[in-house]
Amino acid sequence: MNLVKTGWVVVLSLMLTASLAEAAGGESNSIVEPLLQNVSGRDSVSLDGQWTYIIDPYENGYYNHRYEPHTHGYFKNAKMTSPSQLLEYNFDTADKITVPGDWNTQEERLYLYEGTVWYNKNFRFNKDRDRNYLLYFGAVNYKAIVYVNGNKVGEHEGGFTSFNFDITGFLKDGDNFVTVKVDNRRERNQVPTVNTDWWNYGGITRSVSIVSVPSAYVSDYRLQLDPNDPNTLNGSLVVSGTKARPGKAVIAIPELGIKETVRINDTSSVAFSFNAKPELWSPQTPKLYDVQISYNGETIRDRIGFRTIKTNGEDIELNGRSVFLKGISIHEESPLTSGRAWSEEDARTLLQWAKELGCNFVRLAHYPHNEHMLKVADEMGLMVWSEIPVYWTVLFDNNAVYKKAEQQLGEMIHRDINRASVIMWSMANETPSTEARLSFISSLIKQARELDDTRLITAAMDTQSTTKNGILIDDPLASEVDIIGVNSYCGWYVSEATKCAGLKWESEYHKPIIMSELGAGALQGLHGESNERWTEEFQASVYVHNLEMVDNMTALRGLSPWILKDFRSPRRPLKHVQDFWNRKGLVSEKGIRKKAWYVLRDYYETK
Repeated sequence: MNLVKTGWVVVLSLMLTASLAEAAGGESNSIVEPLLQNVSGRDSVSLDGQWTYIIDPYENGYYNHRYEPHTHGYFKNAKMTSPSQLLEYNFDTADKITVPGDWNTQEERLYLYEGTVWYNKNFRFNKDRDRNYLLYFGAVNYKAIVYVNGNKVGEHEGGFTSFNFDITGFLKDGDNFVTVKVDNRRERNQVPTVNTDWWNYGGITRSVSIVSVPSAYVSDYRLQLDPNDPNTLNGSLVVSGTKARPGKAVIAIPELGIKETVRINDTSSVAFSFNAKPELWSPQTPKLYDVQISYNGETIRDRIGFRTIKTNGEDIELNGRSVFLKGISIHEESPLTSGRAWSEEDARTLLQWAKELGCNFVRLAHYPHNEHMLKVADEMGLMVWSEIPVYWTVLFDNNAVYKKAEQQLGEMIHRDINRASVIMWSMANETPSTEARLSFISSLIKQARELDDTRLITAAMDTQSTTKNGILIDDPLASEVDIIGVNSYCGWYVSEATKCAGLKWESEYHKPIIMSELGAGALQGLHGESNERWTEEFQASVYVHNLEMVDNMTALRGLSPWILKDFRSPRRPLKHVQDFWNRKGLVSEKGIRKKAWYVLRDYYETK
């Protein structure tokens, strides 16, 4: 075994700790903990299920009549009380809502609601001595303030990334309650900002659990194939907790005959490497190995695949071989029920649809999806584009906004660092070409490379220029990324479908290109001529001509058309056609395939 020096573990741990502290505004009474890696592989108690909730559009439960935050008496019991004795706020008589889930599709009166909703969960718990307990949220959209037994334990901003707080000092033996102030109001200084093209689902949208760990525990780890040596595995560990100290950890991969001991140093971290010759993960053979990490009486279990991903000129190389990415874009909409997707069953259905389409690649747009999506993609052999919601017109000249984007980037990379399926991190989608934007995203790219130098960097761009010969990719952001993503809706927003096939695309960057979006809308079941908008025939025609167009792009190494399934969007009100659904899906909201599905499937069979 060879110990290697790396700043990754220290940079990531410090960055996430600082980000959480900033998000908490310095007001939390808790010890701010680094984001915990692989919660499903640890000892935990689920808090999923029925919670009570109170709608609070004026935020009277948080602010007094002078619009000042209440300074004490937040939730001294399950009946919400405060200095002003807000007797109206009584969780004992409140309605119930399911967690995880969005409030918009569970309660008709909340369908279009944006604002504050209070959540409360009563539960019994037995504490063990010399254990630490972390309250873990898969995601809350968009801002969360969390209380345990009436004590504020922390805050988090960002609707699609995980977070946790150490609640050891606040838990009691016996009866306990967790209360969360959830606020999904859109603000100009958020990431994403006020204008998007997806539904602003509010609520505790992913699972909640209490994770039990030793007083000193492995909070973070990574294990990956050396990008330059297929016979070497590189890794790192970070230890946290109230009694974190130097010690020994054991990394075991039984199938490879590996059982290595590493020593945690005085900085509570260690980087290591050891010899191995694993079978490589790929779409054809998505091999995953059972990995065990043992430290201080805890054994963490994970399933990890090993592969390399690089660019070589205009090629994308997986495990040293050129690969064409046959993809589709996906929003986090449930294929089985209404609203936000969150379950393993949701993930398996969506990704199985992608497999049946002929895909080896999915673009998870426009934000980090739930962890089930990545783990199931690992199993199914689907390569993944994972993205943060730096979308359209965020405030690129605002440093506080940049810090929010950087926090979300770090949380995304941290959670999914061990997922072989993730081959690229995306920094943005359809952002305007300005100096401020270039500086903003270039800084994110630099941060991403520092946190993870084993994956490729991309962004979806729509700022190409029209020339007399066709279209020129000349966005200066293209010089910063490894793979150029291009969004183009020829035949839908611009031009006529029949003219798309003749377009010539040019690039001056000599890098691989992914057509990250193309497509058209269609109401499933509406039929007519190929030039009749909203018909399935029109959508299919757009696909036919666009696929002819992309075949003429010499640097094209993949595509992820828009989109697998119809999804809700407030921007799409057209009565009897859209009804607040974006209709660009190849599958309807009821799971019925449109004609364009078969056009793309047949195309992928030729690749």
